[in-house]
Amino acid sequence: MSFPMSSNEPNHFFASPTRRDFLRRAGAGFGSLALASLLTEEAGARGLGKAKRVIWLFMNGGPSHVDTWDYKPALEKYDGKELKGFDTTTGFFADSVGPLMKSPFTFAQHGKSGTWVSEIFPKLAAHVDDMAFLHSCYTETNNHSPALFQINTGMSRMGFPSVGAWVTYGLGSLNKSLPSFMVMYDTLGRGLPKGYAQNWGSGFLPGVFQGTALNNQGQPINDLERKLTEPAQRAQLDLLQRLNKQHLAASDNDPQLTARIESFELAYRMQMAAPDALEIAKEPQDIRDLYGVDKKECGHFARQCLMARRLVERGVRFVQIYSGGEENEKSWDGHTNIVANHRGFAAETDQPIAALLTDLKQRGMLDDTLVIWCGEFGRLPLVQKGGTGRDHNPHAFTCWMAGGGVKAGVHYGETDEIGHKAVKDHVHINDLHATILHLLGINHEKLTYFFNGRNYRLTDVAGEVVKAILA
Repeated sequence: MSFPMSSNEPNHFFASPTRRDFLRRAGAGFGSLALASLLTEEAGARGLGKAKRVIWLFMNGGPSHVDTWDYKPALEKYDGKELKGFDTTTGFFADSVGPLMKSPFTFAQHGKSGTWVSEIFPKLAAHVDDMAFLHSCYTETNNHSPALFQINTGMSRMGFPSVGAWVTYGLGSLNKSLPSFMVMYDTLGRGLPKGYAQNWGSGFLPGVFQGTALNNQGQPINDLERKLTEPAQRAQLDLLQRLNKQHLAASDNDPQLTARIESFELAYRMQMAAPDALEIAKEPQDIRDLYGVDKKECGHFARQCLMARRLVERGVRFVQIYSGGEENEKSWDGHTNIVANHRGFAAETDQPIAALLTDLKQRGMLDDTLVIWCGEFGRLPLVQKGGTGRDHNPHAFTCWMAGGGVKAGVHYGETDEIGHKAVKDHVHINDLHATILHLLGINHEKLTYFFNGRNYRLTDVAGEVVKAILA
């Protein structure tokens, strides 16, 4: 069983530790001990969950569920008609509310499950029988930044740990030479998702659990090339550790300083492990072709998906990849032209994601790798005035999961006939998080961290596991 460790210092740094030192160095103090009890209680030897790792494919900006995975033929019937009684403050632009608009894309059924899929996902359509669809997801905000915070941290305000941070805090590392939580964002110069690094931050958890974001240009990680010989660098680090240890003791074992100290050791180990993990040129040509690495329209995202497979293969616990950048049409935020926006971003992601599922499956890794696809919210079934796009919709969006212990080819929850609101088997963000943790073998009610006088958890005081999608 692996437990979170906030320090990988050599054993001689643990000489004659106090009880307080031991608890602090155990990852996050009492939290790790509580989790040890939790995992032992519910799973015996190693977590009850089938998933060991997560790849979260985040469609930044809010993809339209009614134009992707939630087919609504009634929109054709009501196309151009006013939605009576509609609350104009539902979306972000209250003064730009138009009539109902049918999907500009054709849908067809695929797989034994008969899943309706938009034409913009021709490759992913072949994988619907591996997916579990949650059609009734909803959130509580119609603005990107708070919505991104909520789906990533469970709270719509900044300062809380992200899902990846909670997971690595709870389960620890499978490879001490690579970060347990890694993030990739847009490489075409379109920027970071709104809220920036807060989306993969560690909040009040020790800093060692925050996500490590790869550079979007040039070398994925800076300064991996050694400037010194290995013995010289090791001697330098040992001296630095001794000095830092003295400073740490004088600062009452500040957890942020502990994380900083650990980062030096991790960086040292990464100089050996990371170049190999991130070097997709070592992949055979048939795998590169499968992902579309050399294609202009999807090569950038293909490289990230292939890199994600190489990372989880080497023990990285949680990988998150963002499709799209910061501003409206530079992400899945199709306010003005849903056709151009969604067709373009689907072309960037369809083949690479389909290839990732194929690759994981043929390597026998899909069963214990949880793959997640979603954005921060959905989009309204109405047209936004001044264009042919759609505004934000917090009341409904679709998320699908594959592998990692979910049922294959199932659909859970429903929206109304036009896709405006979830109406059956609602899935709140807390429920989504509870289900992810459960699939990893963690009871979301017991994974807690004591901060500011009380225990906090990812799901706050709510959350129910969506048992209907569990295999």
